[in-house]
Amino acid sequence: MNFDPEYERLKADRTKQGPHRLDTYLSNKHDELLARLFDPGTYTKKSSLVIVDGFAVEITDRQANVLRSAEEVRLVEKNQELV
Repeated sequence: MNFDPEYERLKADRTKQGPHRLDTYLSNKHDELLARLFDPGTYTKKSSLVIVDGFAVEITDRQANVLRSAEEVRLVEKNQELV
């Protein structure tokens, strides 16, 4: 995702509740983006990745193109399996 000052603020929060607040904020942010772009049941979010403000999601190639064009999205990469 693109630069988000709230993410940066929460990431710097060293209180006991800081990590939980950051996890909750990012998960909700990612869920809201996906819900805005795609119909329910057409994608499966696997996880939110706190370290990079990103997420893993199962989507079609067409949906990946939609996601790429979203203003908030910096990069979309296809999963690459290591053998």
